[in-house]
Amino acid sequence: MLDSPIDEIKNRLDIVDVVGSYVKLQKTGANYRAPCPFHSDKKPSFFVSPSRQIWHCFGCGKGGDIFAFIREIEGVEFGDALKILAQRAGVELKREDPKIKTERKRLFEICELSCQFFEKQLEKSENGKKAKEYLLKRGLKEETIKKWRLGYAPNNWRSLSDFLVGKGYTREEVLKAGLSLKSEKKENYYDRFRGRIMFPVFNITSQVIGFGGRVFEEVKKNDEGGKYINISNTLLYDKSRTLYGLNMANLEIRRKDFCILVEGYMDAIMVNQSGFENVVAASGTGLTEYQLRILKRYSDNLFTAFDMDVAGDSATKRGIDLAQSLGFNIKVITMPEDLDPADVVLKDIKLWEDLVKNAKTIHDFYFEKVLKDFNRDTIEGKKEIAKTILPIIKNIPNKIEQTLWVKDLSEILNVKEEDVFEELKKIPTSQNFKLEDNKIEEEIDKNIKEPFYVSSKTKKDMLQEYLITLFLKFPQLASYLKEEDLRLFSPQYLQIIKTMTSPQNANYLDKNLENNIKSLIDMLSFRAEVMEIDPGINLEKEFQYCLKEIKVLNIKDKLNEIGFKIKEAEGQNNSSQIQKLMEDFNSYSKIKNDLETS
Repeated sequence: MLDSPIDEIKNRLDIVDVVGSYVKLQKTGANYRAPCPFHSDKKPSFFVSPSRQIWHCFGCGKGGDIFAFIREIEGVEFGDALKILAQRAGVELKREDPKIKTERKRLFEICELSCQFFEKQLEKSENGKKAKEYLLKRGLKEETIKKWRLGYAPNNWRSLSDFLVGKGYTREEVLKAGLSLKSEKKENYYDRFRGRIMFPVFNITSQVIGFGGRVFEEVKKNDEGGKYINISNTLLYDKSRTLYGLNMANLEIRRKDFCILVEGYMDAIMVNQSGFENVVAASGTGLTEYQLRILKRYSDNLFTAFDMDVAGDSATKRGIDLAQSLGFNIKVITMPEDLDPADVVLKDIKLWEDLVKNAKTIHDFYFEKVLKDFNRDTIEGKKEIAKTILPIIKNIPNKIEQTLWVKDLSEILNVKEEDVFEELKKIPTSQNFKLEDNKIEEEIDKNIKEPFYVSSKTKKDMLQEYLITLFLKFPQLASYLKEEDLRLFSPQYLQIIKTMTSPQNANYLDKNLENNIKSLIDMLSFRAEVMEIDPGINLEKEFQYCLKEIKVLNIKDKLNEIGFKIKEAEGQNNSSQIQKLMEDFNSYSKIKNDLETS
């Protein structure tokens, strides 16, 4: 019997199939290889081992099991990776409250059936066909309509509700899914969406969680609900936490390392169709901290493609200021007057490409805008420029970048930088920003994290790993290792060497590190298996060179430690201690120089 859902998922899924659904793998011997999807990789350095059920890139150092891969490629934490793989493996996760789980499951079913209902209406009904014709005239392709699962809601009071009730769901459940409304009269339910083109909203695993509807004027004029309406927040859908199209865009955002942010559904779909698949929309709300923290897991670079305010307190301005405070590198795609992204890509794709290529930094955009709006040659104009720009500077977390903004502002206002800094001190830090850091991160990361091997190696780590890899590939090299050499190795690598050279010492492993050490041994064994060695290499010289380099690095660490102690002794005016430390410093320096010149 399997111990946990994690074990069951690993038992049901093969890592080659999982990784292969994202990356084109090529078989090489018993393993598979490909260019790494996580860094610019000219020579394929990304390997997958079917026998070990692990992956590793020997270029950037990232690696692990299927959970580590999904976390990296999807930009999610372990809990979300678990859900994604559980769904793929057909494994039921039982941690959720059964009552809530049942309700959530039924809401998912209602949303999926509703999506199918709307899709069919678009294809089969008379008004639906007109709506589809309208979408095609707007520039959408047949395959795009299917890809985004667009549909049509009939202009009737209870078409969808009656359909869902016929499928066994109650009118109250349809209400909870956000798809119907209830009048003041009891039991008088009616459909929220009527006579509208329907845009299903998906979660990161492409499940339907909600809908937005655009009024179709040919059928429904003067609608009281406005041009676009969205469902209300439900157990599945929260517009402040949802980014429309992220399920389609996440891999491209990571690959291109920037996200294009647009305002509307049609903008996102048309830009995606044009080949810029790294695009999302903010689901009818100003940018929220939750949305931005999700985006930051994919890239720190954000390109906006909508009307940008500089002054005031609009939702757009607050969202961009918040993105700055969270450390995003923001660029502004300056749109032609009276055109939105959907119009531009339809009219001239080359124009859109140029607009993206020539996007302005948020710094250049803001400064150009205030210089256009205010006269810097007048006192009042200078005050307005300062009033607009100083709060923006205040919320920039990087002090170097902040200083550059201050320098440019001082030049524009023709005042000293010191004066600008003095005024900056008077600006209160926005209390709207990052008040819920821990709470939001806990919600995003609410599930436990699975340990996995990702590189954060020093040069010494890399040398030790290379040496151990050589041991594993050429066991005879172990005879060159002397007892005194063992003191050179870091504890985890020393444990590996002891385990390798003396099988009877397998129990030497620290129980607290055992899983990490085993994962590291597995990775190094994998590396030894796939590593290509020049046939002409002198293995003994290669071994001795690595060992010497490790010795040099250890001595450098010792010299840094002595240097720190000398500063402490100088602060205490301890001359005898200083003399002793200087003698030690000179002694180690000589050993280091001898090694480097040998």
